[in-house]
Amino acid sequence: MSAAAQSETEGTPTGSARRSGTVPGSGPTQEIRHAKPPRSGVLLTAAAWVVGILFALPVLWMILTSFHSEEDAAKNPPDVFAPLSLDGYRAFFDAGPWPPLLNSLTASVISTALVLLLAFPAAYALSIRPVKKWTDVLFFFLSTKMLPIVAGILPLYLFAQKVGILDNIWWLILLYTSMNLPIAVWMLRSFLAEVPVEMLEAASVDGASLTRTLRDIVAPVVMPGIAAAALICFIFSWNELLLARVLTGTVAGTAPVFLTGFVTSQGLFLAKVCAASFVVSLPVLAAGFAAQDKLVQGLSMGAVK
Repeated sequence: MSAAAQSETEGTPTGSARRSGTVPGSGPTQEIRHAKPPRSGVLLTAAAWVVGILFALPVLWMILTSFHSEEDAAKNPPDVFAPLSLDGYRAFFDAGPWPPLLNSLTASVISTALVLLLAFPAAYALSIRPVKKWTDVLFFFLSTKMLPIVAGILPLYLFAQKVGILDNIWWLILLYTSMNLPIAVWMLRSFLAEVPVEMLEAASVDGASLTRTLRDIVAPVVMPGIAAAALICFIFSWNELLLARVLTGTVAGTAPVFLTGFVTSQGLFLAKVCAASFVVSLPVLAAGFAAQDKLVQGLSMGAVK
C-alpha cells in the first residue's frame, strides 16, 4: 500500500477506530472493554479458598500443638500463644519409631508395586482389549470393597495363626495388595480408555509384542494415571490401622500402630500424639507434594471423557 493510500485509510473512521481502539457505528463511538469475570466465578473462587482453609486448619492446629508442652496442649480453652517446646518430638524419637516406620514403608512400597504390576494388565484387558462380560468383572472387583474389614478380620487372624505368619510383614503386604487392587483396576481402566486405538494398531502393524506395547507405548501415555493410582494405594497402605493392629505385634508393627501407643489412660499425651502424627504424616505429605501435578492430571484424565 502506498503512503498516500495508507494516509487516506488512517483518515477514515475505520482507521481512526483501529488506532484508538473504538468500534465505528451509527452512534457515538464505543470503546472496546474486556469482559469482567462473572460474579459467580468470584464467589466460587472465594468458596474454594474457604473450604481449603477449613481443611488445612486441623493440620495446622496439630502442628502447632505438637510444639507445645503437655500442660499447655491440655488447656481449655487452648492457648495459641503458649511457649513453644520440643518435648513432644523428643518423647516420640526416644520411643524408637524407626522399626515401625520402616515396616510401614516396606509394606506400602512393595504392596503398591505389586498392585500396579497386577492392575495394569488387568485394566488393559478390561478397557482396550475387553473380555466377555467385562462390566461384571468390574462390579465384582467393586463388590470386594463392600465387605467391612471387621467382618473378615477373624478368619484372617485364624488363618495366619494356623499357617504361622502372625506378626509377619509379608502377610500384611499380601493383604494390602488385595485391598488396593480393585481400586487400582478401576482407576487405571478409566485412564486406559483414553488411549487412542490408532497407537495400538500402529504398534501391532510394526510387530510389537503385548509386553512391549504395554511398556513402551501405553505406559508413557497413561503415566499420570499410573502415578495417581500409585499415590492413592500408597496412602491407603500407609494409613491402614485395623489389620496392622490385629495381625502384627512387636516385629511387624507399623507406624499407625506405634502411634496409638502414645494414647494412655493416665497422664497427658496430646502433644506427643500430635508430634508423632506429624512425623508419621510426613512421608505421605512429601509423596503427595512431589506427585501433585501427576495426581491432578491423572485424576482429570480419568474423569473427563
